Amino acid sequence: MDDRSSPGARGSVTAAADRGAGNRAGVLGTALAGVLAFALSSGSWQWFSTYIGVTLLAIVLAFTSPPAPLSGTRSGYVRSLAVQSLVIGLCVALALAPALQRWPWLLPMPGTRTECAHLGDYAALQARAALGGLGGRGSAALSYAQQDQSRHAVDDCLSATTTLWLPLYALGAALLTALGIWWATRRTTTGTR
Repeated sequence: MDDRSSPGARGSVTAAADRGAGNRAGVLGTALAGVLAFALSSGSWQWFSTYIGVTLLAIVLAFTSPPAPLSGTRSGYVRSLAVQSLVIGLCVALALAPALQRWPWLLPMPGTRTECAHLGDYAALQARAALGGLGGRGSAALSYAQQDQSRHAVDDCLSATTTLWLPLYALGAALLTALGIWWATRRTTTGTR
């Protein structure tokens, strides 16, 4: 037995195992961060959510590689593809949440937007009633309080509906990611034969 060849062989196996463990740890860490971001978010979706989603997506893309189909491990490939696609879908949903809430062309929800506007009007009336005695002395402050209460009510209403639709957008992004990775790896494996 040649002692010089043995460490090299073990080193390449160890390096491949370390890369695989690093990929899994990166995906799992990103998934955990995304779940925490969803769990800790309350009220209106703010643009910081977009920053979190884009950052997590950059981590996934930088530190993980698409799963490669290996002979005899089809279930492992499908499992890795599903996990990576779902994490990318979660990152995309986090990044899109504030835009979905604010831009009607991205998430129309016409009935909800109208109802939320009515809730905003009601919140403005409540603010006026609560501060009614100050109306003669501080009309600018009363106007500001009404606008602020109205905006918060509308944002909270729209964010609740956005949160209900986010899983659908996340699943759509995950499916598109899985199809893209599968197509790219299939093209690569058929091109090398």
